[in-house]
Amino acid sequence: MTKILAKTLILLSASLIFACSPKETPAPSPESASMPAGPQDEFMANLRSHCGKAYAGKLVSDDAADQDMKNLPMVMQVNCATDAIRIPFSVGDNRSRTWVFTKTEAGLRLKHQHNHEDGSEDVVSQYGGDTAKPGPTNTNNGNRQEFPVDAFSIALFLQEGLDVSVTNIWAVEITPVIYAYELKRKNRHFRVEFDLTQQVPTPPKPW
Repeated sequence: MTKILAKTLILLSASLIFACSPKETPAPSPESASMPAGPQDEFMANLRSHCGKAYAGKLVSDDAADQDMKNLPMVMQVNCATDAIRIPFSVGDNRSRTWVFTKTEAGLRLKHQHNHEDGSEDVVSQYGGDTAKPGPTNTNNGNRQEFPVDAFSIALFLQEGLDVSVTNIWAVEITPVIYAYELKRKNRHFRVEFDLTQQVPTPPKPW
């Protein structure tokens, strides 16, 4: 009887040790470990690869409305935070403009912040749009994203008498050699390009 009891206790102890042993987490399969990020994640990563850096640019479009900017120095700087990428864009002595990129549940968002020299925000500010498609397409991929005007911006433009802007489509391109920002609508094309192969000194803080 004592031998039987001893064997029973041994079996019970072994069972408890096995049950309490930590389970090993299976290693991810090579397929899941190597799955590429989506086009919009790739686009944001491309922007983040330039965090803290500044670059010079120039106007490359030829609309008459922009000719006063043609010979002015342009500088952008990529400032990164956990929830946003902010890119102040200065034209000559004007440091009123900042491009703001964030991620949404549906894709990416581009907003334009405009401040006065005293730091107060302009009435026409925070306009922009969300990506129409998650990609990949010819216009929404790791190097280029398009942002059609959103409802908030349309209402703002109409309120401020900027009716021509209600069909705006903004686009941003980033390649190993250029960062480009453009605006298009009927009879309107604005595009600036920055040389990513050559850093410039950090510009003064935006307004």
